[in-house]
Amino acid sequence: MPKFSRISRKKVETCHPLLQEVINEAINRFDFTVLWGHRAKATQNKFYQKGTSTKAWPDSKHNVWPSEAIDIAPYPIDWQDERRFTFLAGIILGIAYMKRIPMRWGGDWDRDTEVKDNKFNDLGHFELVLP
Repeated sequence: MPKFSRISRKKVETCHPLLQEVINEAINRFDFTVLWGHRAKATQNKFYQKGTSTKAWPDSKHNVWPSEAIDIAPYPIDWQDERRFTFLAGIILGIAYMKRIPMRWGGDWDRDTEVKDNKFNDLGHFELVLP
């Protein structure tokens, strides 16, 4: 059974308890690594200015404490394997749905289940949609 590395576990601990609940269940079903939980605004802005890893400016759900967003990748990481990212998204979103935790995935920002209308894919990004 997959489990988080010490580094991934520390990143999960920076996330909102509802997000942790989903992510901690998902690791029992599929192996993935955690790339980001909470992210400082300075780091967010640096990524934005470089044009990497984010389209959120100046704020992101990664910047609040605890983080309302998490970035993950199937392990081992293959950035070209969109199918594994999508499969993992199905697991994450299915768990969230069953727990009644509203989440959004970076492969379907408008949550209409139509992925072809996405203008920007961030297939490893998940965030809470809180009232």
